[in-house]
Amino acid sequence: MSINPEQFAAANKAAVDSLLAVANTALASAERIASLNLETARSVLEDSAANAKALIGAKDVKDAVSIQASLAQPGVEKAVAYGKSVYEISTQLQEQVSKMVEAQFGEFQKNVTGMLEKAAKSAPAGSDVAVAAVQSAIAAANSAFDNMRKAAQQVTDLTQNNIAAATSATVKAAKKASGK
Repeated sequence: MSINPEQFAAANKAAVDSLLAVANTALASAERIASLNLETARSVLEDSAANAKALIGAKDVKDAVSIQASLAQPGVEKAVAYGKSVYEISTQLQEQVSKMVEAQFGEFQKNVTGMLEKAAKSAPAGSDVAVAAVQSAIAAANSAFDNMRKAAQQVTDLTQNNIAAATSATVKAAKKASGK
């Protein structure tokens, strides 16, 4: 069995297209993170100036402590929102790349199965055992890939639940602390 030049060129083009798709997806996520960072820096600067003005306007120490306590919770909430945004961007990137990898794996699997069938038809008599062994190896690889995908999804789900719980606890703690 031989691979003709058109098949080779098509495989190379598909590989380059896949790499470009992953690179563009990663760059789009990096752009979103950079934009989020700039917006956050701008907001922190504006909040810091407003907070400093509020503290300067305090009439006495008790007033200054009260102002400072009231400023803590919005800061914590903004920090939590920033962390959630970064996590969401990262999660979306991971999901998009996973879908691309799954699609590529599916295409690879289809091509290998086709080549294996073609090889089995042109194989000499008695090579059934070798073909069956290769088919078994492909089935095992497919099973391993599916198990890895399921495990990755479980980790993602667990992480999302943990982040939601930590966010809720942080916000509650900040409210409780600023209420005192």
